[in-house]
Amino acid sequence: MSFTVLIPARLASTRLPNKPLADISGAPMVVRVAQRAMQSTAVRTVVAADSPEIVEKCAAFGVLAVLTRVDHPSGSDRLAEACGLLGLADDDIVVNVQGDEPLIDPALIDAVARLLNERPDCAMSTAAHSIDQLADLLNPNIVKVVLDARQTALYFSRSPIPAARDFTGKAWWEAGSTLPKPLRHVGIYGYRVGFLRQFPTLPQAPLELLESLEQLRALWHGHRIAVHITEDAPGPGVDTPEDLERARQLFS
Repeated sequence: MSFTVLIPARLASTRLPNKPLADISGAPMVVRVAQRAMQSTAVRTVVAADSPEIVEKCAAFGVLAVLTRVDHPSGSDRLAEACGLLGLADDDIVVNVQGDEPLIDPALIDAVARLLNERPDCAMSTAAHSIDQLADLLNPNIVKVVLDARQTALYFSRSPIPAARDFTGKAWWEAGSTLPKPLRHVGIYGYRVGFLRQFPTLPQAPLELLESLEQLRALWHGHRIAVHITEDAPGPGVDTPEDLERARQLFS
């Protein structure tokens, strides 16, 4: 199996301006993400940037980057352009690692790529882990996913799913339920390049707009998403200045 890691990076950020270039222990954050990804078994790791400054900073640290258009409406559009710039074939596999995950586990990247390679019936793969806190189950900022018997995604939601009919505020798994624990979705994706090129052309789905979850577009149009269950929660991402300071402390 061979695959490529693609890391979308854009300078615009409402909560943390110039986020990809934020310094973490002497290197830009997007470089730290790429360095973690380069510890996976990917044949190459490439940053898909919207700014020459990002490309230049990556080059200074020996990280490959390609310059993409600035007007892409989503990260998947940016990755689709990057696939063309890199000359990837439709049956190649790429793993989308977010540019604000400087503590991403290289083993998780490998697992997501391996799962998609093993599931020819699926166009995408992703990851999830068990939720152990009621507050996380109820938090709309934490996306949940429910699976079928083959660990293929049935639905993603910001609501607490699956929900017990008589849910009263106490975690149903603590009440002796035989059902599996609810799952938190981890925002890492594997794609077959042919589907990734097609994905931005698919009409947005009503459920996607309702939940503000782009992956629901794939399910709406009949494409399958395989889900790897990981035992460990992912390292913290960086969305706010507070998140950035926490990442700096962890690196130091």
